[in-house]
Amino acid sequence: MTKNKKQILSKEEALELHHKTLVIDSQQPPATNGFLFNNNMKIKLNELEQKGYKRNQAAGVLASMAAMEIHKTDDAKKEYLELWDKAGVNVCSATYAGPPSGLKDVDAAFETSVRGIAQARGIIDSLEGELRLILKADDIEETYADHKRGLILDFQDTLAFGINLDRVDTFYHLGLRVVQLTYNLSNFVGDGCTELTKSGLTYFGKSMVEKLNSLNMAVDVSHCSQQVGWDALEISTSPIIITHSNSNTIAKHDRAKDDDLAKAVADSGGFFGVTIVPGFMQENEHLGTLDDFATQVEHLVNVMGIDHVGIGSDICGNGPETGSMIEYPESMPGTIGEQRRNPDVFDWSGFREEHRISDEYRIKDFKNFGDWSNLTVKLAEKGFNEEELKKLLGLNYLRYFREVIG
Repeated sequence: MTKNKKQILSKEEALELHHKTLVIDSQQPPATNGFLFNNNMKIKLNELEQKGYKRNQAAGVLASMAAMEIHKTDDAKKEYLELWDKAGVNVCSATYAGPPSGLKDVDAAFETSVRGIAQARGIIDSLEGELRLILKADDIEETYADHKRGLILDFQDTLAFGINLDRVDTFYHLGLRVVQLTYNLSNFVGDGCTELTKSGLTYFGKSMVEKLNSLNMAVDVSHCSQQVGWDALEISTSPIIITHSNSNTIAKHDRAKDDDLAKAVADSGGFFGVTIVPGFMQENEHLGTLDDFATQVEHLVNVMGIDHVGIGSDICGNGPETGSMIEYPESMPGTIGEQRRNPDVFDWSGFREEHRISDEYRIKDFKNFGDWSNLTVKLAEKGFNEEELKKLLGLNYLRYFREVIG
């Protein structure tokens, strides 16, 4: 058991360790489309507000603009890289397929993913080696050794593939390595974790898992129903991954996982990244704390073992959602705010009022991605030693990545 362990490393020692060891965030969705918010982008956002843009519309415009700002100006390059350096994170997995706009919008999902990856690769090119595309485990180790930053491309939905498995090859060649089978609702592959029925994989979903296995791509079940997780475990010939979730035992939530599934993932050689999303990691309180996060980590280490747990923060801003460095005005509310304004419009994100992601939910001592080292300090405070911290911060994910992806 890890609870009530005596603190070994001081805050100063934990910070020193954080900035010298390999640190990987297994889920940091906006690493290329939400880390920059310079003055030009602030002006553009104000213009978009005046035109009546919604948040998701403005986000697309600003993502494209961020890539061009980094390409054109040294100040934008500096601001972008400084956030990484303040965080002390070496490698992030970022998302290029997320909540769908509708089950039939396959072409739109495909285009959005291609555009997002193009922008990410444009940023990588513009930074001339300071940010590197991670395709294999050796890339992680070389990026860390060279004191650079690494980007893993992931999907949090499979709608961009449609019903064409050949599209998996297309995105693999673009650099995609981690694929979450569903988002919150059902798709062609199976049911998500907030769907009405929460059943398992479809026959096409079985073929999807087999296709991902054939390309040595990671099968992610973070947003999937529990049954999809069990089905993926049975079908997959390689260990599966939960890049960003929490424990249902600590805080009951549709987005969390049961202990028996977590244990089975560990027994197969898999990995579980713990989020710091307020509302996911704790119940009954609107203000999440890093103690809540540490409690989640302690519990999952007890369930899975120290070699199978890591951190998939899933937060760039303060919450309640993943957020970004972009400061959206009140006229551009998030998921729940938009639902409250337009209750008759179906929301394909699958999040609802009961999922605790409204604006009331915030996290203490984590203003944005730049505060990532606070997670290390908190885990050290709970008694994790240097060897254990190195595993939780990066070595466990590196082990999984090497075994599954190569």
